[in-house]
Amino acid sequence: MFGYIIANRQELKLKDFDTYRSYYCGLCHQLHRQYGRTGQLLLNYDMTFLALLLTGLYEPEETESKRRCIPHPLLAHREKDNEAVRYCADMTVLLQYYKAADDWKDEKKPSARILLGALHKRKKDLEAMYPRQTGAMKKWIRELSRAEAAREKNPDIAAGACGQFLGEIYAWKEDFWRNDLFTLGFYLGKFIYLCDAWEDLDRDRKRGNYNVLLSWFETEPTPKQVKDLLVPMMSEAAAAFERLPILKGADILRNILYSGSWIRYAAVLQKREMKSFTNERTEHEKSI
Repeated sequence: MFGYIIANRQELKLKDFDTYRSYYCGLCHQLHRQYGRTGQLLLNYDMTFLALLLTGLYEPEETESKRRCIPHPLLAHREKDNEAVRYCADMTVLLQYYKAADDWKDEKKPSARILLGALHKRKKDLEAMYPRQTGAMKKWIRELSRAEAAREKNPDIAAGACGQFLGEIYAWKEDFWRNDLFTLGFYLGKFIYLCDAWEDLDRDRKRGNYNVLLSWFETEPTPKQVKDLLVPMMSEAAAAFERLPILKGADILRNILYSGSWIRYAAVLQKREMKSFTNERTEHEKSI
């Protein structure tokens, strides 16, 4: 369920894209430094957004360096490092650990078992450092699993479970900004879950898997019906963001919220429209 909260690169200024990438590379380095190659495999743009968001809000002291790496062996890239980036690296690992634990319990996925073994030693340290976030992940990932097993029809139940644990991750500190950060994470979590269901719709229908959109509409929903569910989620998330006094990186964050986050929805829509057009053309040719 990752890869939805991304930037629209075509609409980013070059300097903003360079900044965006510097936090992505910084998060990648932190995952490698703290958790090895396994940690790097967990890197995603969704947590890069959170690193940018928390940096813009709290403005922690940060360092910048240039580094070559395996994906970029010739040209050194800028890397940002600060307390928020390190927090996002920890949350990436914790979230993936509990997701893997749930996958192993429910589906016995070999990849989940391997990940659990690789991260087990660090898990206890992270649980001690982040008891609130850990408790939320355990509780709401378990609730999400129950909702999916029961083939829950109400999208607010399943998507809401995803929103709950992401909201606790976004609420980095117990301070004045906690409520708005939680609200932002909560509605982004719901948005991500519903987008993921939209993308997996065809596969889930063919395999008979649970899909909250198929359960809610009891048939394949139209793109308009899906968008009508998604727009309020993103509207609430954007409203919470606009209440935060963020100046640093604000243009990048708005690009992600108002444009980039819809890229995969649009890609799926385009794919479905093309498939529909092809099917109609085939039927027309058969009738001639």
